[in-house]
Amino acid sequence: MSSDLLLPLVTSAAWLVLVGSALASHRLGWGQMLKMALVWVAIFLGLYVIVEWFMVVQGTTSNLI
Repeated sequence: MSSDLLLPLVTSAAWLVLVGSALASHRLGWGQMLKMALVWVAIFLGLYVIVEWFMVVQGTTSNLI
C-alpha cells in the first residue's frame, strides 16, 4: 500500500464509524444490526475495490502510451 492511499483508507474508516454510530442510534436487535453493518462494510469494500482497480488500470494504460 502506498502512502497516497493512506488518507482515503483513514477517511473510509471514519465514515464506517459514522455509519456505525448512526446505525446504533436506531436501537435495533443485534441480528438485524449485524446484518446491516455487514451490508455497509460490503458497500465500502466494493467501492474501494472499484476505485483501486480503476487506479491500477489507469496506471497500466499510462505506461503503455
